[in-house]
Amino acid sequence: MKTPLIIGTRGSDLALWQANHVKDMLEKIGVLCELKIIKTQGDTIQHLSLDKLEGKGFFTKEIEDALLNHETDIAVHSHKDLPIESPKELIIAAVSDREDPSELLLINKETVDMKQKFSLRKNAVVGTSSARRKSQLLSFRDDIELKDLRGNVPTRINKLKEKQYDAILLAAAGTERLEINLNDFHVERLDPKEFIPAPAQGVLAIQIRESDKELFEKLQEINNTEVSKQISIERKVLNLFQGGCQMPVGVYAEFDDDNEIYKVWASKASEWNKVPVSVYMESKHPQSLAEKIVNKIKNIKPASIFITRNLKASDYFMKVLSANGYSVTGRSLIEMKPIVFKNVPKTDWIFFSSKHAVNFFFSQKPKLEHQKFACVGKATAAILRKHNVRADFIGYSTDTKMTGKQFASRVGEGNVLFPQAKGSLRSVQNGFVRKGQVIDLVVYETLMRNEETIPASEIMVFTSPSNVESYFEKNKLTSDQRIVAMGEATANTLRNFGVNRSVLPDAFTDLGLVRAVFGL
Repeated sequence: MKTPLIIGTRGSDLALWQANHVKDMLEKIGVLCELKIIKTQGDTIQHLSLDKLEGKGFFTKEIEDALLNHETDIAVHSHKDLPIESPKELIIAAVSDREDPSELLLINKETVDMKQKFSLRKNAVVGTSSARRKSQLLSFRDDIELKDLRGNVPTRINKLKEKQYDAILLAAAGTERLEINLNDFHVERLDPKEFIPAPAQGVLAIQIRESDKELFEKLQEINNTEVSKQISIERKVLNLFQGGCQMPVGVYAEFDDDNEIYKVWASKASEWNKVPVSVYMESKHPQSLAEKIVNKIKNIKPASIFITRNLKASDYFMKVLSANGYSVTGRSLIEMKPIVFKNVPKTDWIFFSSKHAVNFFFSQKPKLEHQKFACVGKATAAILRKHNVRADFIGYSTDTKMTGKQFASRVGEGNVLFPQAKGSLRSVQNGFVRKGQVIDLVVYETLMRNEETIPASEIMVFTSPSNVESYFEKNKLTSDQRIVAMGEATANTLRNFGVNRSVLPDAFTDLGLVRAVFGL
């Protein structure tokens, strides 16, 4: 194997960081390297968004050509920029560790509105040229105005500083690798399970000629095999859709060590301005996950849905499913009545297990000091934000008992106030070993509505145990109805009525419910 090896790379700050990072990794295992900068089509054409460029491999073709022509020996790419098919004589010999795959939403501080989704003010101007980012962002916030944004990472950030945009979207990996100071902006880190990143986002691909067998063997010393398995699922989904970086497809996979299972979140829209279909799947056998995801997305069969919640046309659940052909109706089968409380006990934390608890608690304008806030999931956290409060802890499990254990571990020896419904199941409180840490505060009660019989729908979505109980007062389920239960407590109540076939969402959010419906 000859030395020094020549590494081909783009000339942007980020590309040079990535190439030098690989160079350092190789030199640690005794392989000397030099860099060669190569300009690509994506670097040259800056006035068009990616979906308007012709062909594929906008940031990679010239680098791959240099490798094929033996002008270089190694190519370093952002893996997400690679076309789905490599030239026949080239292979990806190794991949790096994965940097944070999340998207960052950088917002000019004067345009922040903490009460809105992603803290973006109404009708904000957001910069991005990614079809994937556009489709997902519009599905959450169809009021915003999208404006194309090109250039390297520092150039994009400077355009935001110049107030050409209210906010811009960037991959977290780029800003973190370049150690860019973002103190001038409000930063929202978007959960990759909610706002799905590009396949292989945050991973570097090390490409060589297939004939260089000795180099391939040497590169296995720096290859992250687990990351390779995860992104192979993501890239295969993209491959099966015959997509590139101009296609609105997001895929994110992770390995759950505790349960030894692969979990995958995917989003696919037909065009950048169409509402995407989002699905979640898991399996101990990753080989077939990509095919299952693509088949599910391609074969969505719209159906009639009833959800036990009052709906507005602007609700994410209603908007996304209706846009994909579902007939959605819903109304709450319960009503809630406030219970007056006088004083708020002094505690270190206040935990909310529902959005109703949040609203009934704050409606009485309680006097608060310096408590930290926690909640059962993202939907409840969103309601907290409408009261100008940010949660310091958010549960991510649909099993409230598990959330209770995780929260108790976070709290340590502090005390926690639980605003709640009368007769609450207290699933989170039961996660505490020291019961003296827990202080319950009843702020509302739930009453059954005297409902007429509800018309049968092909899919029934139950949002709480109380709604299940109210439903079965006058209704029965048929054997062919498909059932979604918002969490383990709701599923347990359904089991009490002999219903053992409910599906749980992967998250306590409208998006989690939507993915559960799409996955049926």
